[in-house]
Amino acid sequence: MRKFDLIVIGSGPAGISAAVQARQLCRSVAVVERRTAIGGVCLHTGTIPSKTLREAVLYLTGYRQRTLYGASYRLKPDLSIEDLMKRLHITIEHEIEITRNQLSRHGIEVFEGTASLRDKNKVVVLNSENDKTVYEADKILIATGTRPIQPADIPFDNEYILDSDGILKLNNLPRSMIVVGGGVIGLEYASLFSALDIRVTLVDAREQMMPFMDSEIIDEFIHYLRKNNVTLRMGEAVTKIEVVGAGSVITSLDSGKQVNTEIALVAAGRIGCTASLNLEKVGLKADDKHRLKVNKHYQTTVSNIYAAGDVIGFPSLASTSMEQGRLAISHAFGQKTKGGMKMFPFAIYAVPEMSMIGQTENELTKKKIPYYIGKAHLKETSRGQILGIGEGMLKILFAQKDDKLLGVHILGEGSSELIHIGQAVLAMKGTIDYFLEHVFNYPTLAEAYKVAALDAWNHKQVESCPIPVKK
Repeated sequence: MRKFDLIVIGSGPAGISAAVQARQLCRSVAVVERRTAIGGVCLHTGTIPSKTLREAVLYLTGYRQRTLYGASYRLKPDLSIEDLMKRLHITIEHEIEITRNQLSRHGIEVFEGTASLRDKNKVVVLNSENDKTVYEADKILIATGTRPIQPADIPFDNEYILDSDGILKLNNLPRSMIVVGGGVIGLEYASLFSALDIRVTLVDAREQMMPFMDSEIIDEFIHYLRKNNVTLRMGEAVTKIEVVGAGSVITSLDSGKQVNTEIALVAAGRIGCTASLNLEKVGLKADDKHRLKVNKHYQTTVSNIYAAGDVIGFPSLASTSMEQGRLAISHAFGQKTKGGMKMFPFAIYAVPEMSMIGQTENELTKKKIPYYIGKAHLKETSRGQILGIGEGMLKILFAQKDDKLLGVHILGEGSSELIHIGQAVLAMKGTIDYFLEHVFNYPTLAEAYKVAALDAWNHKQVESCPIPVKK
């Protein structure tokens, strides 16, 4: 029986980050991956595919240039699913090769097969030929990720009724679709397909869309969805979905409405991939969504078994999963770390993008923290005009007491990049002075920070320095 210092189950962002961190601490590491190719859900069905597909859509449809050249502008009028998937497959193969090289360079061994726990130190790997091999380790990290939930009352067929994995295997682009679920995945795909001029209906039983986001940003986003002919059915639950013929799906709502589309995408959330791990063998128990509970060091109730990534729940981001994997292994092998994850940016890769960090107006109001606001519209910046950006807003919240930055909320192309400026200032506990007194490249979208800060400062000073009245 071969023994390692660490065995990582899963090769997604959390697993790879953990494995590399352990090797940097000079520990022997093995990674077990059930797929024939490494990379986990993030690379094969989640983050990378959906974001690559988004980029392909925005480029090939000419969507970004329509403000300059008109709403009818198309780079490739006869766009097909093959055009989109070509870029997707190139990106995935490239990322797989990069990950393989990274693991090989660090001397990390990879075993293909389905892992299960024999005891707290032993992992059984069942390969595709049904051969079992047992490996031993001082520490084990579970980073198995999640998969889409498929409600039992919905007849998924991977042709007309699909989940977020199946949508990546479409044979043809539909003319109409319904998206059930207004969470991050549902919103991203609804806005993405609407950019392809596909008629989209978005249904969610909740009255409010993305309640953790800034409400003004969401209001603007909803405006752009409707502008792109997305029909919203918020506060309405789905009672039945059925295929009534080739390319004809009827979705019934509890309000009595029926929506007829070519396909249905059901984004009903995700469930942890822990069923095959034999958790009971070591006394672990997953919750109702098959997720594992961990402490602040990402330890499970079995002290030498850690868990990180989507399998432990919120925030379920590739970025935070990487950091969780690093922090978990640092703790496992006695390496002190600084910072942790007290603050992290959140991005939604819809069309247009949204990103945020820090607190929202609702949170500050509930906490009774006085604040003031500055805004900048991206289309009003010189770079925005050059790029043909027709929408987007950068919004900054500052404390009235000491002018400290409290939150940044952005809607518009590039927001997932722009947010990191706000992240840095928040981490430094900076104030409005950072934006007012520092130089930003011109023309850039980042200049919107200075515009928003000046807007905030002007609103704050308006009472103490009124505009003189002409006599």
